[in-house]
Amino acid sequence: MSTFAVTVVGIGADGWDGLSPAARRTVAAAEVLRGSARQLGLVPGEVIAERVPWPSPMAPALAALPTEHPGRRVVVLASGDPMLSGVGTSLVRLFGADAVHVVPHPSSVSLACARLGWAVEDTTVVSVVGRPVSLVLPHATPGRRLLVLGSDTRTPADVAALLAGSGSGASRLTALAQLGGDAERRFTGTAAEWAHPETDPLVVTAVEVVADPGTVPLPTVPGLPDDAFESDGQLTKRDVRAVTLARLAPLPGQLLWDVGAGAGSIGIEWMRVHPSCRAVAVEADPERAARIARNADRLGVPGLQVVRGEAPDALVELPTPDAVFVGGGATTPLLLDTVWAALPPGGRLVVNAVTLESEAVLAEWHGRCGGSLTRLSVAHAQPVGGFQAFRPALPVTIWSVQR
Repeated sequence: MSTFAVTVVGIGADGWDGLSPAARRTVAAAEVLRGSARQLGLVPGEVIAERVPWPSPMAPALAALPTEHPGRRVVVLASGDPMLSGVGTSLVRLFGADAVHVVPHPSSVSLACARLGWAVEDTTVVSVVGRPVSLVLPHATPGRRLLVLGSDTRTPADVAALLAGSGSGASRLTALAQLGGDAERRFTGTAAEWAHPETDPLVVTAVEVVADPGTVPLPTVPGLPDDAFESDGQLTKRDVRAVTLARLAPLPGQLLWDVGAGAGSIGIEWMRVHPSCRAVAVEADPERAARIARNADRLGVPGLQVVRGEAPDALVELPTPDAVFVGGGATTPLLLDTVWAALPPGGRLVVNAVTLESEAVLAEWHGRCGGSLTRLSVAHAQPVGGFQAFRPALPVTIWSVQR
């Protein structure tokens, strides 16, 4: 039985002329060339391989490559570096690294940094290809340099509108189109005065983030101001939230269950720690569930999954979590049993309580499973007549434990 193998060759806007001799030989030796119609058109006519453009959607055609071209030398064309938000990563995910040979080309990131004189290692890359542009927001802090990868002519305008609407309208934008090709050009302006509603499908948006006067940037460390969230009052308050997230210990790539999510603040701040952090917010109230989604989008984590339903029943089919937060409802029958059983070894559970009944439940679980019990009391200075005095909030008992 033959083993499937495929070669992926990166090609830029400079086409055939920009390929290395090795890349040209690889393409010339192909029996089948796969790519977009534009990419296939960059290969000269003397290359006699059968040319098959990708259909839309593309994903099923990728999975069908082994059966569609059995026993033939297949070369897939990719834009720039196939392993940077490219088809190369999709093929490796499908067939494994041993089946995919990659011949890279300078990426749009490398070319953009070369044009701008930016150090690649000091530049943050954000892909919004097929994703909401709000993903840019957690990275848009003053002094930061961003390269935003988009897939349509409106991406620079969308980025400009996003920044202008979030207090960074003074940011400087440069849209670099057709990088490396004869038609290469650039568009410049500030986010607030961006004058280019359409640019080019092959465009990279470079951003130098500048905050407008009076804008208070939001950090990615836990403990955002309470007014950063739309809320009906069902919100884990700032100081308690920071302590809670410290105990949940978010790590890149890990998944959190935020059970009884309220305004979604715990799941949202978990995801803001790192772009690969994932979270599921479980909320029974439909208005609150809709509010969570709005908060997540406005704070730059639109990928937060919102599940509407009552715990523990709503938890049954969720993917295995690395950490679980229960912000209320500790007295709900079987809730803590369900989340404890769902955690893998090393998983973290944090439960907050304010009532005596909930504290009693936590004390019982602490006696059974260990961990730590902490009572957190927070008081804020408030006016009392012409003076100031500390007014305490309800104390919160926090049980945190590792499975």
